[in-house]
Amino acid sequence: MRREIQNSQTGLAELASRYSLNVKTVAKWKKRDFVEDVSMGPKKRLSTVLRPEQEAAIVAFRKHTLLPLDDCLDALQSAIPELTRSSLHRCLQRHGISRLPSTVEQPNKKEKFKNYPIGYFHIDITEVHTEEGKLYMFVAVDRTSEFAYAELLEKYGKIEAAEFLKRLVQVVPYKIHTLLTDNGIPFTNRRDQQWALTPIFSDLPARRH
Repeated sequence: MRREIQNSQTGLAELASRYSLNVKTVAKWKKRDFVEDVSMGPKKRLSTVLRPEQEAAIVAFRKHTLLPLDDCLDALQSAIPELTRSSLHRCLQRHGISRLPSTVEQPNKKEKFKNYPIGYFHIDITEVHTEEGKLYMFVAVDRTSEFAYAELLEKYGKIEAAEFLKRLVQVVPYKIHTLLTDNGIPFTNRRDQQWALTPIFSDLPARRH
């Protein structure tokens, strides 16, 4: 019937009478080039728990760390308190990253890697772009234990870095002895900015790649 309406040269009123339809319905199908029903659900699946910027942070964290689901949950709940295991899983499914890559490049068995004692943290900062603007996700991951901690902040600077490190020391259940970062500028004191990073971190070697 819909295809006949689309192919007919008859007027709308006559077609509506012929098929016992409303004129507006006939006009609607006249304009379409398909005959299937249109989905009445939302055009884009959205979370009822997470805001768009929170979903963006979750996606960025997962892609950056490649940590398992439960490790992601433990690391992100401090930044997203309303996050649950089920909402995290659904978020990863929506964005097609619910499964970690099955093929991971394996190191040469003959090659020996240095063993890092627990407390060796790699810190990184990732930009998270949302419709409302840009946010910064601070991420710290222990190279040995894979203990991870993340925060989503509006600014990226020395003060934010210092506060992030303070909170990191508070949540890590063991002593941090080394900080390694690609984004070393916010985590490094300069002569004219000695106030930025407090003495609590003065005994930690801060290294850059």
